[in-house]
Amino acid sequence: MQEFKDKVAVVTGAASGIGRGLAARCVKEGMRVVLADVEDVALRQAAEELRAAGGRVLAVHTDVSKAKGVASLARQTLDTFGAVHLLCNNAGVVAGGSMWESTLADWEWVMGVNLWGAIHGLRAFVPIMLAQKAEGHIVNTASITGLLPYYPSAPYQVTKHAIVALSEHLYHSLQEQNAPIGVSVLCPGWVNTRIVEAGRNRPPELRNPPSGERPTPEQQAAFLETVRALQGGMSPETVADLAFAGIREGRLYILTDAEHLPAIRARMEGILQGQKIG
Repeated sequence: MQEFKDKVAVVTGAASGIGRGLAARCVKEGMRVVLADVEDVALRQAAEELRAAGGRVLAVHTDVSKAKGVASLARQTLDTFGAVHLLCNNAGVVAGGSMWESTLADWEWVMGVNLWGAIHGLRAFVPIMLAQKAEGHIVNTASITGLLPYYPSAPYQVTKHAIVALSEHLYHSLQEQNAPIGVSVLCPGWVNTRIVEAGRNRPPELRNPPSGERPTPEQQAAFLETVRALQGGMSPETVADLAFAGIREGRLYILTDAEHLPAIRARMEGILQGQKIG
């Protein structure tokens, strides 16, 4: 996809972080943009700021973990703008620790947003994009953790690996049909976002009951290290710039940080040799 002006983009998780960066870049490209998010106040603020910047914007409260909500998002997109050319399945959250430490609620929340959110997005929008018979592109936001062997949150890593596989399958399926729709999986490293505060949007029914236990010094240190890494990470706007460069180049994999390439290579070589990874 090369031309973006006057085309229609849909971005989930658009009220903050990478989604907000992607939406701003869409406006900069002259696109009409549908912002989808579950955080109402931030969603309204993002829409107001992008309109002030000259954007043609529709804001839609959307819980991507719910199929009906995403189907409604698709209907409102068509009712307002009549088409969709760029779909960014970007909404994401993080919770939990190891496989056995993560609660069922952790798994259900993270799987619902990160994985089912992308699946619902594809099921709702791909048929529309195919029927248009027009040039388009789909970007699924994974993470560098979707290509690496270990990340402390099992639910997060499992969903990000799944997003990579989902994107690969979608890419080849569309290629088989000679569809004019490109696919990219965005795998950023550390990005300066509020993802560690994702719990602010966690549904009450999927919150863990208070345990009464205080974090251990090791857990506190790990959390602070993560916060520092995020604060020192790439800006969402830079990630969005790299994403659009990847879209224009038709790249399936969009990686933002060369520093992770040796670890990815080691993992791949370990798989081929049947050895441990990481």
